[in-house]
Amino acid sequence: MASSIAMKKNYRCAQSLQQFYTGGPYAVSSDGSFLVCACDDNIKIVDSFNASIKSTIEGDSEPLTALSLSQDDKFLFSASHSRQIRVWDVSSLKCLRSWKGHEGPIMGMACHASGGLLATAGADRKVLVWDVDGGFCTHYFKGHKGVVTSIMFHPDPNRLLLFSSSDDATIRVWDLTGKKCVAVLEKHQSTVTSFSISEDGWTLLSAGRDKVVNVWNLHDYSCKVTVPTYEAVEAVCTINSGSPFTSCLALSIQKHGRKKISSSSIQFITIGERGIVRIWYSDGAVCLFEQKSSDVTVSSDKEEVRRGFISAMMLPSGQGLLCVTADQQFLVYVPEEHPEGGLNLVLRKRLIGYNEEIADMKFLGEEEQYLAVATSVEHVRVYDLASMSCSYVLAGHTDIVLCLDTCVSSSGTAFIVTGSKDNSVRVWESRSNRCIGVGIGHMGAVGAVAFSKKHRNFFVSGSSDRTLKVWSLDGLLDDLEEVINLKAKAVVAAHDKDINSLAVAPNDSLVCSGSQDRTACIWRLPDLVSVVVLKGHNRGIWSVEFSPVDQCVITASGDKTVKIWAISDGSCLRTFEGHTSSVIRASFITRGTQFVSCGADGLVKLWTVKTNECIATYDQHEEKIWALAVGKKTEMLATGGGDAVINLWHDSTAADEEEAFRKKEEGVLRGQELENAALDADYTKAIQLAIELHRPHKLFELFNGLCRRRETEVHIGKALCSLGKEEFQLLLQYVREWNTKPKLCHIAQFVMFRVFSILPPTEIVEIKGIGELLEALIPYSHRHFSRIDRLERSTFLLDYTLTGMSVIEPETEGGELKEEDVKRFEDAEGDHLGGVALKEQKDNNGSKEISRKKRKSLKSKDGRHKKEKVVDYTGAEAITSHTQHC
Repeated sequence: MASSIAMKKNYRCAQSLQQFYTGGPYAVSSDGSFLVCACDDNIKIVDSFNASIKSTIEGDSEPLTALSLSQDDKFLFSASHSRQIRVWDVSSLKCLRSWKGHEGPIMGMACHASGGLLATAGADRKVLVWDVDGGFCTHYFKGHKGVVTSIMFHPDPNRLLLFSSSDDATIRVWDLTGKKCVAVLEKHQSTVTSFSISEDGWTLLSAGRDKVVNVWNLHDYSCKVTVPTYEAVEAVCTINSGSPFTSCLALSIQKHGRKKISSSSIQFITIGERGIVRIWYSDGAVCLFEQKSSDVTVSSDKEEVRRGFISAMMLPSGQGLLCVTADQQFLVYVPEEHPEGGLNLVLRKRLIGYNEEIADMKFLGEEEQYLAVATSVEHVRVYDLASMSCSYVLAGHTDIVLCLDTCVSSSGTAFIVTGSKDNSVRVWESRSNRCIGVGIGHMGAVGAVAFSKKHRNFFVSGSSDRTLKVWSLDGLLDDLEEVINLKAKAVVAAHDKDINSLAVAPNDSLVCSGSQDRTACIWRLPDLVSVVVLKGHNRGIWSVEFSPVDQCVITASGDKTVKIWAISDGSCLRTFEGHTSSVIRASFITRGTQFVSCGADGLVKLWTVKTNECIATYDQHEEKIWALAVGKKTEMLATGGGDAVINLWHDSTAADEEEAFRKKEEGVLRGQELENAALDADYTKAIQLAIELHRPHKLFELFNGLCRRRETEVHIGKALCSLGKEEFQLLLQYVREWNTKPKLCHIAQFVMFRVFSILPPTEIVEIKGIGELLEALIPYSHRHFSRIDRLERSTFLLDYTLTGMSVIEPETEGGELKEEDVKRFEDAEGDHLGGVALKEQKDNNGSKEISRKKRKSLKSKDGRHKKEKVVDYTGAEAITSHTQHC
């Protein structure tokens, strides 16, 4: 049966949820398709649909203080504590220009509708206007007595007005044409945080932390009305006539007794410290709508409670209202008509800008389309994997959530159990997103929980108080109306140190616990009777899990190993080594024949149990991986850790095999195309195909054939001109290899000569790695030319020798031997017969005797000598010709 299981060979990281916003400035594109956010000292450009990071712009190591986009989204303006103003091209991510102008940090930026002007507000109490193209200051405004926090151009490009607000509780209106302040609006008693202009352009709304919104007439700059909001307002937004909010508000207006909307009345939205959205009507200061409860998650430190919105804006094209929270979340609201009449705000999307260190996570739902994540906060976030948006938040614990588990009941309802540092466990129902049960009884932080796998009528919890508890769910899953206090069915003092992990057997008969005391214990359910103790690890055990098919348990430990144990006798069956640091999680896949592990080294490893082999290692995390979730149906993986990054992994074995087969098939077809081009003498196409297919041997054959054809230079020049820089780089690499072999060097030298003749020096220098290639080519080229030089000089020796033997007559002009030829022969003789002279001195008598006999033989055969002279001359001429050709 095991042989029929398709083994997994590779996983691929398909999606990644990374931190993209750490607080501070942000900007939204004109069509709402992407966000530009400050993330520490970097700028992240984020897809607003799935929170994926499209690109990153490296900062100057100083925190960002202001961001702004041009109206056409082509340019991005940024400023940091370094006081440097930078202009970025959004498409190429290049800094076009930068300059300094303020004496303190820049707190706000705004770009004019024309795109030619940029206004900056500084902590030095100044307001400056800059020419974007030239980078010079066009307007210099002074007058504020505090830090200038907000700045805005009039939306009508024909009205050159600039609005600025400050900590001095005033708003100043600056005329860019006259370069002066035309009005000072003094009605607020505290910092002005936001302002907005009506659709007709003649009314200004300003909001502040003095808990009021003032409505100003821009004809005479008088205050028309003051709306008390009873909370510190962080942002105010006007509602235009074409907005979807307008139609939904009609019923609410009628409900308040206003059947007719005055042309001078304005509807606007306020958000603030309470974390709720409210909609107002300027006539009579009537609140038309108020959220019943806040969607802002509470982050309660013992000293300070941080909650509420810090910013808001209306998205373009009726996409809704974008609100930003103090804990780096982006909430998108859209209006809907309430069934009973009126308005209802629906939270369509929640993008988490910054996740804390991820402690645990599990897939949720029957189709595993959600992911429940526990981070270093008091609540659990549930993500929709399709959009990577946070669907809802489970809030109720009073301290950090350390662990969680999920299950699906027989009715199809998904449940979540969580354990926290507040010493309690909670059971949550996913449909209503509410807590249905609370278990109190542990004396320490609950570090591990596990649902039953078969009957789903209980769960087990383990704590730092070293005890295990079995909690009953009988009756809880049927009555979901009230929060029930859970009861413990069994309790046992299980270990000598903290319990880190729990796992329930597939048939609900056993539970395994792993502890810091270096042991794992198997207990019989439901009365928690000890079955066997697994001893063998040298460090604490971080993870335990039962095999889905065999009677064994897998454990991961801080001693960098993973072990598989037999349940029957507690013996260690296999040990897996490969991690360089503590192994924190290990989980079976492929019906128990493989498993996945992750650890403090930031690595994810795929193992095969039968062969003890690690078949793949993945490095996608920068810090420890604390959490590993495996989908039971899809066997999709999710990993998260100290870097606050969640990676989703899909099995790519089938896709990789299909891709390899496709490439092989394509290679065969392209290879046949190469052969056809070679047969048709289409050398340009054939050379290009040989380079693309990485076939150096075929490429050499093509160049070798070209060298024997007429008009060789024309053909090779045409073929080389069609190549790109990368192809030239690959060709020179092949030439480097050919140049090392004497039999192939003549082709290498010829191709190299043609390449350097065609390419100008500027393009040669731009070829990647050209320096290393030339360093390898030059020494062998010197060697080849030295060898050719010696060979050529050897031919002169041959001529001289044969001439001295009266076998051939040297070619002369006018019957006389040239003096330079004689000198050349003598030089050649001196170089190559020096060794022969030494030998003749050792055996002088013998050599003289041989020379005498040779002369006598030549004289006695004068008749045959003439005949042999003709034959030898012909052979010598052939040898000389062949040598010179070589």
